Amino acid sequence: MTKTRPVFAAFDQGQIPQIAVFNQATTPLGVDLDALVAALQKFVTDCVAPVWGTPARLARTTGFKKNAWAVVFLDTADQARALAYHELTPDGFPLSKVFVKTIAGAGASLTVATSHELVEMLVDPAINMLTTGPDLKSAYAYEAADPVEDDSLGFKVNGFNMTDFIYPSYFEIFRKPNSTKFDYRGKVSRPFQILAGGYQIVFKNGKWTELTASVAKQRVLQHEDRREHRSEERKLPPDRRRRSKPRPSRG
Repeated sequence: MTKTRPVFAAFDQGQIPQIAVFNQATTPLGVDLDALVAALQKFVTDCVAPVWGTPARLARTTGFKKNAWAVVFLDTADQARALAYHELTPDGFPLSKVFVKTIAGAGASLTVATSHELVEMLVDPAINMLTTGPDLKSAYAYEAADPVEDDSLGFKVNGFNMTDFIYPSYFEIFRKPNSTKFDYRGKVSRPFQILAGGYQIVFKNGKWTELTASVAKQRVLQHEDRREHRSEERKLPPDRRRRSKPRPSRG
């Protein structure tokens, strides 16, 4: 039997991807999912796509949709593993997981976290983009929301808080401070700046690490459950990234 492998270079080039959004969490979301999906669509269309050139069509579904990307709400990383939600959809397309119980336990915003995952999936769907930066011995991950990660920086779309996110200019080291806009909220003043609540994933000396701008954020990362996180998936070689084979939830 021939072993099939997913493609890890680009997805839906020249097309507008469809993204299925569905809930498998037993923990209450605390928001109306249809209304949230509508707000996320507006966030993508009005805020993200004009900057990054990454339009998408979101739809609420009851599960994976054929040939569509996906955002799934789950309770925890343990539930994701128990139900066989892996790194990709069953068709091999990008999959973002939002852990509702974990987010609630941290006192964080579910809608900010969801928009965070969404914008990062749109900008780097294969979780493999890197660039050079201030440290020429490091490779910097193209994560569009990590450097400005902070619920307090969120902004309203249809009444829901959405994440701040960086612009392509953020990764252009030749830019002078305050010479252009580096993030949506205008809080970043120079390339590769990390705000107090943010961090930057880098590859240096043969290993991945996180750069932060505060000791407090470093402590958060050290104690945070990083399983099933994009930063962990980035560490996986292509042939170890698995397609989901979802099993029915017991919840």
